[in-house]
This record gives sequence, structure tokens and C-alpha cells, in this order.
Amino acid sequence: MFLTSSAKPIDDNLKNFVDEIEAQSPSLSVLAAHQFRYSLRQTPVEVNIKEPRQFNVLEEFIIRAAIEFQPPPTEDELASVLGLDSIFIQTTTATLRSLQTLSATSPITVTPEGRSFYEKGSVPQPPYPVQLNAITDPLSDKITFQTESLNETVINLPDLADFISIDNTITDISVLPLEEIQKSIQTSGLALHVPEEGKIVTLCKIIASTQKIWRKISLFVIYNALEDKLSIQIRSGKQILESASNWLDVLHAGSKISLQALCKLSTETINFEREAILKQKNTEIEARLENIRQKALEVSTKSSVKLNNPTVTGEVLQLRDGQIAQAFLEVLNSAKGQVVIYSPWVNQAVVNENFLTLLQKLANGGVWILIGHGISRQQEDEDKPIPPEVEKKLRAVKTPDGLPSVQVFWLGGSHVKEVIVDQKIHLCGSHNWLSYRGDYLPRGESVYKVTIPHQVKEAYEFIANRFQNHAQKLWEKALKNRDFQLAIEPLCIWGALGMEDIALKEIQQNNWLELLPVWLNVALQGLRSKNIQAESASFKTALSLLSQVSIDETFIELLQQGWHKVIGAIATNNPKIALNLLSDEVWAQFLRLNIVQESDSPNDFILEYT
Repeated sequence: MFLTSSAKPIDDNLKNFVDEIEAQSPSLSVLAAHQFRYSLRQTPVEVNIKEPRQFNVLEEFIIRAAIEFQPPPTEDELASVLGLDSIFIQTTTATLRSLQTLSATSPITVTPEGRSFYEKGSVPQPPYPVQLNAITDPLSDKITFQTESLNETVINLPDLADFISIDNTITDISVLPLEEIQKSIQTSGLALHVPEEGKIVTLCKIIASTQKIWRKISLFVIYNALEDKLSIQIRSGKQILESASNWLDVLHAGSKISLQALCKLSTETINFEREAILKQKNTEIEARLENIRQKALEVSTKSSVKLNNPTVTGEVLQLRDGQIAQAFLEVLNSAKGQVVIYSPWVNQAVVNENFLTLLQKLANGGVWILIGHGISRQQEDEDKPIPPEVEKKLRAVKTPDGLPSVQVFWLGGSHVKEVIVDQKIHLCGSHNWLSYRGDYLPRGESVYKVTIPHQVKEAYEFIANRFQNHAQKLWEKALKNRDFQLAIEPLCIWGALGMEDIALKEIQQNNWLELLPVWLNVALQGLRSKNIQAESASFKTALSLLSQVSIDETFIELLQQGWHKVIGAIATNNPKIALNLLSDEVWAQFLRLNIVQESDSPNDFILEYT
């Protein structure tokens, strides 16, 4: 039995955080949790800020003459042209030179900064000072600026630097390039350097000595049973410090830090915990399957249900050998919106032309198919990996809009063999669904066909969680590299799981509007199967994003086609709902983006599809 929370090296005041982490997913277990202190560096600085003001008539004339006249004029020449005493011109040019709008030379010459301000109809005002505090954080390797100073506090905790080599070298603010300081001020959320408004930080100087400020952080060692992976997480309060966590993961992977020294967690304890957790997870799965077997026995005893009896709603039926393949095909054919399969192995014995034709038929009707496979804990350790040509054929099954309707992925680490259709029917047992046809040489296999709602739900949530985790990883990878093709896969998985709202939220939050046409095609598949309701709030959210799209976008044609198909699909069955979506604001965007023509009206547009 693995260690209880009280027996693990976990600080008492972190137990609530541990409970929160483990509540996120049944696959997560916190093996250790400790608090440390580490030091920031605080340096008081003063920055000079230059802001613009509207130029007056004389200033505008002088700057314009310096730009347009060839050769540039002198002060006396300008005074003669305007019929003014040269003292007026000289006083104004002196002011403009003091503001670095004009160069110090004669004839009158506009500086690059002066030209930039002139194009905005302004000249800079004399700079003014603002005092800030530059905070150097060795864990994030960043410098941030803030107006309030950090208070010195006494923290009686172990110093993280005693266990990990932290670069506490004080960054000399005075030698940093001004561009780097300007960028750091911007990323710190201070509206002091806003070039587009003409507000510019022109100087930064240190005004007092640097202070050491101690801060408290929490370190968690987390084991993920689904991935069979150990990770280190650093938090400041509830905030996860991503860069620091990733850095410690790299150090641990390279054997540069000792978890034994850091949090009294030995390699032997980690291995013991890992095996115990994996055994516990397998026990939970076996307990679920055993419960299904007992239900099947009760049905057989109490109702004398024959094995070839038709489906008994809300019951468990046991199927053997030759009955299994027939039931598998019947259940697949009954799918209306979703098929989820986990099979340790996948090969051409099952994934033949007949099977692929069936999947394509389902895809044409709006069904998503999710296939997980793998028995080893590492993909490279698989003895019988999926043949590349089989995977290619599965991925070639498309929705009517060209998206991959079959999502097939190695998830690994599982012996379970399960099929769940529309979250209503669950097939489980000893049959390898995608590697053994079962129509020859009976092997004494048995499968349970479950239609008891809460048991189907329990099985579905377990396997859906694995696909959801996989989708999140794919999305993060696609986001990091801005990989459009890779991003399509998590969007389709979310669509298959009925999480179109999450997909749209990710697109919106990450300003990846190029993916909107893909999302619309994902939604279309849901509308075909009626898994997405026409009243879904996601459609209004997607329509609100149109105001952020330019008519010059490379994806505009796909977006136009996508909205035609989505509104048409909704209008076919729910013309009133479709019309309600076309508010005055939405219609204005449809016109702007040429989704509809000026001669169209919302009513006429809807009538095309009814």
C-alpha cells in the first residue's frame, strides 16, 4: 500500500494545496511538498519620460519647412519668408532643439525623433522623472519594474540556494541597453513607455543601493500515473511559476539536483510509490470491471437472459467468442455522434477496407471516432506498434468538411479493451477490438455489453480524461511553435469530446483567429450529429470575434464559406434561432467581411436554407 498523505514528506501548511492538486485529476499524486525561501534583488531607479503635445502653428511651419525645403532653410531665411523678426524664429528653433526635435546644426534639420513626432502632429515635452523599483528574480531570470517597493521580511525557512545552484549575480541596471529596460517596463504592465502614443522612456539611472528581499515559495513533487512521469512544480502562493518549474524539471532530469536532499524523497521511495500508485489505479479499473461482471451474473441469474437476447436497456449482457464481433459491428453502426475505442494493439486484421468503409459512413453522418492504443509505458517499448500504413488509413477518414474524423493516438500504459458509443453503450472485456476479428478460432473470450447509465458514465469519464489530457499537450505544443496543422488535432479531439467551447476559448485567448474556419467545421460535425445545439452560446462567441478579423486575412475565404455552412445548418432545422444570431452588429460584420452582399437581407439569407 502506498504512503498516506500524513506519512509523505509534506509540510502541514501545504496539505490544502496538495488536496487541490490531486483533485484536478485522479492520475495525479503529490509525493512531497516543502516550503523554501529565496532572494530577490530590489534596485531603486529613476526613469525620465518624454510625452508629446500638439505643436503650434509656427512650430509646424518650421518643422515642415525643414523637411520639405531643399536645401533646408536657415532661421533668417524663414523669418524673411514669413515677414517676422528673426528673434521669433530663433526662440522657437531653440525650444525645438532643446526637445531634440531639431538638430543643433544650421541650416535647420529635423531629427529622426522630431520627424516621428511631427507625423503624429506633435512635439515632445520636456522629460519628467518617475521613481520605480527594479526587481531581479533569479528563478524567472527576469527583471520587472513596479512603483511600490517590496518590504523586507524575516523568513525562517531553508534557503533554496543551499540545495540548487541559483545565479544570484546582481544585474547592473546601469549597463542594460535602454531598449531592454523599455521592454521590461512594458511587460511589467506600467503605462510609462507607450511608443504608439508618443510616450517614451528616455533614461534610466540607479538612485539607491540594491537590497536583498526574501520571498517564500512552495515546491511540489508530483507523479502523473497516466504519463508515468515525475515533475517538479514551484508556486508562489497559488501562482504556478512555469519557468522555474520547467527549469527544475530539466535539472532533475540531468541529475543536477537531489530530491533526497531537497525534500527527503529517496529514489527507493519514489519507485515504491510509483509502483503502488500504478497498482492502485489498475486495482480501481479491475474493481470497475468486476462490478460489471457481477451485474452480468445478476442479470443471468434473476432474469435468465440468453446470450443472444437483444439489447436490454440499463443492464449488463455477457457475450462470448463469435457473438463479440457481431455485437461490435452492431454497436458501431448504432453510433449517432461519438465512438471511443481503447485497444492495446491496432492492425490490419481488423482495420481492413470493410472497417474503414464503416468508419467513413459514420463520419459522413456526423460521428467522431477517438482511438487510443498502447500497452507499454513508453511508446518506444511497444512490441507491436501500430503499422504506419494502418494509422495513415485511419487518419484518411474525413468529415464532409475535410477534417480528420478519426483521431488515433498512442496513449500507452493500459491493458484495458473498451468501446463506448454515444456515452450510452459500453463494451469491455478480454477482446482486442482492433487487432483480432474474433470470427475464427474461438479463444474463450468474453465481453460485457453495459447500458447501465452510471457505469457507462464512469468508464467514459476515465478514458475521456486521457484523451483530454492528450489534446491539451498537443495544443500547448502547437501553440509554442504556432503550428497550424498540429493545432487541428486538439481542436478535433475537443470537438469529439463535446468540448467545442474549450476549443473556441483557446482560440480566443491566444488570438489565433486563423483557426476560426477549422472551429466552424468542427462545430458543423456536431450540428450534423445534434451533439451541438443550435442555441449553443459558442456560436454567439464565435460571431463576436468577427470584429477582430480583417478582410485582408489569408483565411477570409474559408471563414466566409464556414459561416455560410454553419448558419445554413442551423437554419435548416431552426430558422428562428439562425435569424436571431444575425443581429444588426453581426450583420454589419457579415457585410464588412463579404460573407453576404449589400443586396442581401437576414431574412433572405435564412430563406436560402429553408
